[in-house]
Parts: sequence; C-alpha cells; structure tokens
Amino acid sequence: MNKTTMEQISDRELSITRTFNAPPRIVFDAWTRADLVKRWWAPKSLGVVMASCEADIRVGGAYRYVLRNNGEDIAFSGKYTEITPHSRLVYTHYFEPMFDAGAVIVTVTFIERDGKTVLTSRELYPSKEVLEGALASGMEAGMRDTFDQLDALVASLG
Repeated sequence: MNKTTMEQISDRELSITRTFNAPPRIVFDAWTRADLVKRWWAPKSLGVVMASCEADIRVGGAYRYVLRNNGEDIAFSGKYTEITPHSRLVYTHYFEPMFDAGAVIVTVTFIERDGKTVLTSRELYPSKEVLEGALASGMEAGMRDTFDQLDALVASLG
C-alpha cells in the first residue's frame, strides 16, 4: 500500500501527495468520472456512502458530490477552471454547509513515473480559519481512507 503525505505549506495551504500504481490516464479518469468517483470518494471505514455524484468535466462545468452518514446528507460542489487531461486539473471546492466561508482552490497534478502516477493535490483555503476548521473536522482521516480506496480502484482498473 502506498503512503499518503499531507503537509501544511502555509497558513492557508495544504499539499497532499501519493503515488498510485497506475498510469496517469487511469488515475485522472478515476478522479474525474462520476461513475468512478462514486466508487472511492466516500470514506467507507467511517460508515459514509456516496448518495449522489455528478460531474460535468469541462472548463466551467460543475460537479456535486453528496455524502450520506447516519442518514444525514452533506454536499461538496464546485466548478472546473482548468483541465489538461491526464496531467492537471484545477477546480473550486465548496463544503456546502459552510458555503459562505468561500471556495478552496484545488490544483491536482498527475505526473507519470515508471508507469505509476505521483498525484499532488494543493489546496488553497480562503482563510487560515477555514483551513484550521477543515483540519479540526477530521478531514485528514477521511482523506487517507479515500486515497486508500482510490489506490485499490486504480489497481483494479489497470
């Protein structure tokens, strides 16, 4: 199993990196295609399931993921601002219950190394307080679970 690293690089920014045992084409598709996202994005070990998953993968297109935990729905949504297939993706990311806090700007790169993909997700939060709130919410544990699930999925697609 590959290791996920998360580093706070400023008072508003996180960098998350992981190597996946699949080429960028497969990892990019798993990150963007709704039929694949719904198979890994909800942290199953925490009892969370994907209630709905929609994604219009084009610049200006929107996505919306709804997670269900103990009968309660929580949604995340945003718009794609830059798409370079299989190598780079930039999008806004809103936690809908705290929409007024502003968008996180997410930049994901997919770099091929020896047939594997080094994925780096840089997340720029609208304020130091929003980043601190996300970290305090336990997002790191959920993120590690979902990256493990993504690892298993891309290995099965290869």
